[in-house]
Amino acid sequence: MTVRVQYKTFDTGQLIDRLRANDPGVGAVVNFVGYVRDINQGEEVTSLFLEHYPGMTERSLQKIIDNAKTRWPLKAVEIVHRIGQLSVSDPIVFVGVSSQHRQAAFDACAFIMDYLKTDAAFWKREDVASRARWVDARDSDRSAAGRWETVSQ
Repeated sequence: MTVRVQYKTFDTGQLIDRLRANDPGVGAVVNFVGYVRDINQGEEVTSLFLEHYPGMTERSLQKIIDNAKTRWPLKAVEIVHRIGQLSVSDPIVFVGVSSQHRQAAFDACAFIMDYLKTDAAFWKREDVASRARWVDARDSDRSAAGRWETVSQ
């Protein structure tokens, strides 16, 4: 179970290989990669800047993984989240999980991503044509995370 917060980009293929790690018990690997998109809230985004609080951010991500592990039988989890100045189309985040069975892998990956959007200690600033603005979690992000409160295994 690995959490990394870093400036440099990541190699998705390497991360997926780590999730498998030649473990014959792995029956499924599911991953999500998020990218900087060019439009948000109806405005053209030119770049994105992500800040974090070292130590606190990693602990918040580890707590999300720990919660997922209590719900699903996971073999491995990889979270890599970038910080610093990012351009449109740059990868921001990788979340990957492996498990014996596909449904556990799908559900755990969605759970981790949903809580990452609302509970991880990151601050995002979007640069748009006329200004820079700080971005909060959206209601739809909170709703997505909230669905797991009523979902049991």
